[in-house]
Amino acid sequence: MNLRFVEAFYWVVSLKSVTRAAEKLFLTQSAMSSRVAALEEELGVLLLDRRDKQFRLTIAGSRFFVYAQRLLELQRELKSEMGAGAPMATVALRIGAIESVLHSWLIPWIEKLRIDQPALELELTVETTPILVEQVRRGTQDLVFAALPATADGVRSRALPPMDMVFLGNKELHRKRRYTLAALAEHDLLTFQRGSQPHVALLDVLRQAHIEPRRVHTISSISAMVQLVQGGFGVATLPRRAVQRLLGYPHLRQLSCDTALQPLPIHASFRADPSSMAVETVVKSAFAYVLAKPEALPAPTTKKAKRTDPKRSAPQSGASTKSMS
Repeated sequence: MNLRFVEAFYWVVSLKSVTRAAEKLFLTQSAMSSRVAALEEELGVLLLDRRDKQFRLTIAGSRFFVYAQRLLELQRELKSEMGAGAPMATVALRIGAIESVLHSWLIPWIEKLRIDQPALELELTVETTPILVEQVRRGTQDLVFAALPATADGVRSRALPPMDMVFLGNKELHRKRRYTLAALAEHDLLTFQRGSQPHVALLDVLRQAHIEPRRVHTISSISAMVQLVQGGFGVATLPRRAVQRLLGYPHLRQLSCDTALQPLPIHASFRADPSSMAVETVVKSAFAYVLAKPEALPAPTTKKAKRTDPKRSAPQSGASTKSMS
């Protein structure tokens, strides 16, 4: 039995579409249909009900789908066992991410991934959360990093550490060491697209504080927000990690505020592939990278500590001290 035909049938069923399965395996639609037809001929049964345009499995197709998944998993285990220690074979992987991930840790992580897995071919897309979630559901993305998890048959989601959100201002215009939320609301506020988690969270925190902002602008591009802030057009809300990478730009400054913004949740959603460990390997790499590089703590904004008498603060000889690390 040709396992390529089995793989074709598995993805047609998983994605409920010959067209989307063909895109997943980088085949033409006719080639995908031919593989499924050849498998049906070999098995001597119809696996797909082709009487109308609606996707349906036959009873035999439902039963064989279970075996198809087992066969592909066995193939993966066999390759892993016989090729233990070998580098990942060349594989194309489609990854999607929201702007916040792109400007925070995606690029340095991909640089590390390229070193660890040099044979990996990436197709990178930057989109909004709703589009990315729909793409991984339809099978046009293999892995996405978005603010919401994707839910669908065959799709798995894992929560990454959320991103702290902070205010970004122009150092020439915003010189105070610390701002109240009301003071920042007197400026034009820039946040992500309407209905996004950062936009909704900003409106919520303002509403809870009974503050009416001057204006709230919704912008889908971090680059556009940065240019606007540099030009003196308002204050932006961005992930702390992105701000730390942007502070090399002239005129930009992270603003300390008495009110914390709600962190931005990040979820990795991906389709399980019984024939390959490539996606799982990449997901593990992303988690290892993010967890190994936690967000830097914010700069202290409290008053300076009182000076203490060194004679009093010094521990007595032989006395034990607790580690504060």
